[in-house]
Amino acid sequence: MQLFWHRRDLRIPDNRGLAEAASAATAPNGDTSEAEATDTDAPNEGVLSLFVFDDQILDHAGAPRVAFMLDALDALRTQYRDAGSDLLVRFGDSSDVVPDVARAFDVDRVVWNHDYSGLAEERDDAVRAALEAESIPYDAFHDAVLHEPGTIRTNEGDPYSVYSYFWKKWRDREKHAPAKTPSDDLLADVTDDEELPTVADLGFSEPDANLPDAGTTPARERLSDFLDEDVYRYADARDYPAENATSRLSQDLTFGTIGIREVHAAVMDALDDASDEDERESVREYESQLAWREFYTQVLYFQQSVVTQNYKSYAEPIAWRNDQDELAAWKTGETGYPIVDAGMRQLQAEAFMHNRVRMIVASFLTKDLLWDWRAGYDHFREHLVDHDTANDNGGWQWAASTGTDAQPYFRIFNPQTQGERYDPDAEYITRYVPELQAVPAEQIHDWPELDQDVRDELASDYADPIVEHSERRELAIELFEAARGD
Repeated sequence: MQLFWHRRDLRIPDNRGLAEAASAATAPNGDTSEAEATDTDAPNEGVLSLFVFDDQILDHAGAPRVAFMLDALDALRTQYRDAGSDLLVRFGDSSDVVPDVARAFDVDRVVWNHDYSGLAEERDDAVRAALEAESIPYDAFHDAVLHEPGTIRTNEGDPYSVYSYFWKKWRDREKHAPAKTPSDDLLADVTDDEELPTVADLGFSEPDANLPDAGTTPARERLSDFLDEDVYRYADARDYPAENATSRLSQDLTFGTIGIREVHAAVMDALDDASDEDERESVREYESQLAWREFYTQVLYFQQSVVTQNYKSYAEPIAWRNDQDELAAWKTGETGYPIVDAGMRQLQAEAFMHNRVRMIVASFLTKDLLWDWRAGYDHFREHLVDHDTANDNGGWQWAASTGTDAQPYFRIFNPQTQGERYDPDAEYITRYVPELQAVPAEQIHDWPELDQDVRDELASDYADPIVEHSERRELAIELFEAARGD
């Protein structure tokens, strides 16, 4: 019997580790009566699947992600049960639980897929050591990325720190086909009576945000809907949050409810179906976003310190202001900058934020409010349903001018200009900032520059601007130049 340990790969199709386990498994004997998962003496073959609720990992989770994960696990368990098998659910330290289950079922090998964060690597190292201590074989496979970290390097053999060069090699490198889905007869004939916990059972409050449906079927539906039409206008529409022209697959890729090879293969089919060069360019633009995800994964893989430290070194520490009142206004969407507040309120309502707006709110926090990027990263980690350590860290350090291939410190987003350019009719803003629904778009975009009496007349219940952008822009440049030693 093979034991497959699910983590951030909550699916059966296109799951490389699961497919590898199935390829080494012996199908259960059809005459064998159904074995209970708690019966340690029951003979069985095939692939036995396991998920562990590990407090060391949950300590770094947020309520929206926990709720989505539980829904995804429920969908995954249903898939296994429909196939005549089950998903074992256990609680505790993975380095104790995984060997215990392996012993109880006398498995031949334990298999899992790599996770690339430092926290995950520490957990996996502990599990490896525990398995080795008991002479239990194990294997781990690269599943979450199309090209595993370290396989795309500079001509000198170093990991890339500039995305454009990474992208060119990534784009031209041959991609693997989706991993084979195990047949039902290769899944262990077991049942498990352990109930999935609730959000409260795991120590979290039920999130207020409206979360997307979880599981492989909803993920495939989102992919199909996106590739039917929006992918062909992605290059032009992706930066406009009111357009809803993005795939909304980020949480599915974070939790692996859909496989990256399946996604890429479907995108390449869409490329083949494109009717002209503009449509092909749009599909390629979306493909490049998949490469960004792997670029940041590689950065994290080779420099785990980026989670808590600047990637780019400065001669002196950056003298962040870190005003608590300003941070509180940013978190609640009460800064008086409409596009910023709309993004922060979308985060509250949906545990999601459009990518262009993520850049805007991150720039505002780090360059206008002069807050350490780590405060923004921590807030996103707690509230985003799609939080991914590599991607979120890469995005925050890009905005803060501390990361690899980052925004230059002197190029600072003007939130008014960004709102006017990417939400010209204020459709996105008024969707999330209802106080401004009766205000003309032009005045919404000019809000920070309007006289106080005009603001009071237009929308007295909406916030006044908490800072003056041009002043803070100059201060930010001075702050970074001081850090550079200029």
